[in-house]
Amino acid sequence: MKDPSRSSTSPSIISEDVIINGHSHEDDNPFAEYMWMENEEEFNRQANLLLKQFLFTAQIEEELWEEEFIERCFQEMLEEEEEHEWFIPARDLPQTMDQIQDQFNDLVISDSSSLEDLVVKSNLNPNAKEFVPGVKYLNI
Repeated sequence: MKDPSRSSTSPSIISEDVIINGHSHEDDNPFAEYMWMENEEEFNRQANLLLKQFLFTAQIEEELWEEEFIERCFQEMLEEEEEHEWFIPARDLPQTMDQIQDQFNDLVISDSSSLEDLVVKSNLNPNAKEFVPGVKYLNI
């Protein structure tokens, strides 16, 4: 049987172009493919630097997401306030002294007999000390 590598139909190969195990036979150093390990510390330093940059970028991205989330929460809160009827002092409180006086007059009890009935039916002690906020009273 004939060896196919020695067939006459194969192109002629110049011995200088023969490559064995990924290296031309011209390479004098059989460990050439492992030469990158010579600079392993530099490689590790660059890898650590890239990792730190990635982590920093991820941290900034997380902070941006948090800020966006807080902004959306505030926006939803404002929209919710707009949907409901809220007490707004500038709008809901009277602006003039006349309006304040009118509201005060509405609160005054006009019937004097009902005032006397209120005092007579009261459960309050007329001899009690006057209440002063922040002062503790001792029972002696």
